[in-house]
Amino acid sequence: MSWLKIGTDMIDWDDIRIFLAVADAGSVRSASQILGVKHSTILRRIAQLEARLGAHMFERLPSGYRLTRAGEDVLDLAQQMQNASNQFESRVSGRDEGIRGLLRVALPPPLATHLLMPDLVDFAQAHPDIELNVLTGDDPVNLTNRQADVAIRVVFDRDHLPLNLHGFKGPELFGSVYMARERLDAWRAGATDPIRWILRNRDGVSEWARQVDMPTTDTPFVVNDGAAQLLAVRLGLGMAALSCFVADADPALVRVPGATLRLFGTLWILTQGETRKTRRVREFTEFMTRRLASHAALLSGKAAR
Repeated sequence: MSWLKIGTDMIDWDDIRIFLAVADAGSVRSASQILGVKHSTILRRIAQLEARLGAHMFERLPSGYRLTRAGEDVLDLAQQMQNASNQFESRVSGRDEGIRGLLRVALPPPLATHLLMPDLVDFAQAHPDIELNVLTGDDPVNLTNRQADVAIRVVFDRDHLPLNLHGFKGPELFGSVYMARERLDAWRAGATDPIRWILRNRDGVSEWARQVDMPTTDTPFVVNDGAAQLLAVRLGLGMAALSCFVADADPALVRVPGATLRLFGTLWILTQGETRKTRRVREFTEFMTRRLASHAALLSGKAAR
């Protein structure tokens, strides 16, 4: 590749890491959020890498960043470097027997906010030498690339789990259809204003959710965030399919007449490679396995309401 003009300069691994994040995310903003690095820093490091290599790595388009031919050539080498770095870190951290250091745990926002935060706090208080980083997001992190040490996920199909991950199977998670208790009381008292479906990202209404004894309008209310969806339900706009552990614990909500329970998936605690052998990861997975088991009734929708 004659366009490479590295000279005597050493390429900084952080530049490669940032290059990979932008290539994967397709935008500087997304890469900035993933890495927790300022937007300006991303731009500066990309420019620095391009200057050292003597070639443009990306085309700047209105829709985002697209790899150039030179960028595509570098991508393969950068991924090999990342894999080697991940293997090195995994083997070294796998021999770490101290209950101290950094522990990154990734999980969906509702699990953190509505169920597991007290458990995470208990673990942190029991292990003051562990720096617990809780990473919440709807998109799964890449454990193979060491974006997190442990992931708690809702898995819909076990066969879709990557073969290189090690998992601890937890309780099943169920959902149902819910609305505000006051809204249901008003409907039973004769209120005739339309009841809307409150949806996330225009996913539509599943057939199982439609089997309720409640008239609805064909005009949905659409949000792109679970917290906003829950608030709209609580404010009495309409009804939505929600996880039982979220809605059953909220005294302002009630299941819609005729609503059934629906399996949303199974909770899994996932780790990868040598990382699972570190003492802090073992301590956390064992602790969280017990705590998830204690939440089984609430997760199943069968807890006393």
